[in-house]
Amino acid sequence: MRKTLHALYEGDTVRGHRFRYALLAFDLATVLFVIVTSFFPRAPWMETADLVLGLLILADVLARFAIEPRRLRFLIRPATLADLVSILSFLAPVTGDALGFLRVLRTLRLLRSYQLLARLRQDFRFFRENEDVIQATVNLGVFLFIMTGLIYATQERVNPDIRNYADALYFTVTTLTTTGFGDITLKGSGGHLLSVAVMIFGVTLFLRLVQVVIRPVKVREECEVCGLVLHDADAVHCKHCGATLHIRTEGTS
Repeated sequence: MRKTLHALYEGDTVRGHRFRYALLAFDLATVLFVIVTSFFPRAPWMETADLVLGLLILADVLARFAIEPRRLRFLIRPATLADLVSILSFLAPVTGDALGFLRVLRTLRLLRSYQLLARLRQDFRFFRENEDVIQATVNLGVFLFIMTGLIYATQERVNPDIRNYADALYFTVTTLTTTGFGDITLKGSGGHLLSVAVMIFGVTLFLRLVQVVIRPVKVREECEVCGLVLHDADAVHCKHCGATLHIRTEGTS
């Protein structure tokens, strides 16, 4: 069983790649589920869906734990802790389903895994040419959804302006972009600290994304001599050590 799990999660096989693509799709579907169901009153089918999602996430964590050589280290990783909080939020509705937004951290982890990144580069030309922009966008999206979930979880019962995730998302985006209409404000000292976190960390991530988008296009081609990865698309020599590069191009039209 452990060998099979290792092949699925870490193996460089077609089956393994498909499995990790399926996990990525599952993560995105889970986030979408949390968003959509926030606009409707709780119903029995939602409780059942929560239970199923919680059990699936738990199975995934247990599978990763089984193949992890350093298990203690695995348990204290931020992504694992986020998974455990997410499991609790789905299996114990009394905690509130807003913390299910922490599931988006799994998407960030999957996109950063070597196997999946290599497969995405191989399968999709768009990803190869825009990997840095995609990674920066994912980082910004993770922060956006995490802060939205935390704002909703802490303000929904005490703030009449925060009725659903849309209200929390609206506040997060207007604060992140420094628009600040002022029609929604967070209550209490905790709310004020959350606002500060959105402004400081969010603007930093937003500026990082803008920097990646507007900077000159680079290609990923590791220099065999010094290991420098990013080079100009038309580079013939490595800027770091001067070694000759052999960057594959499609020519110019």
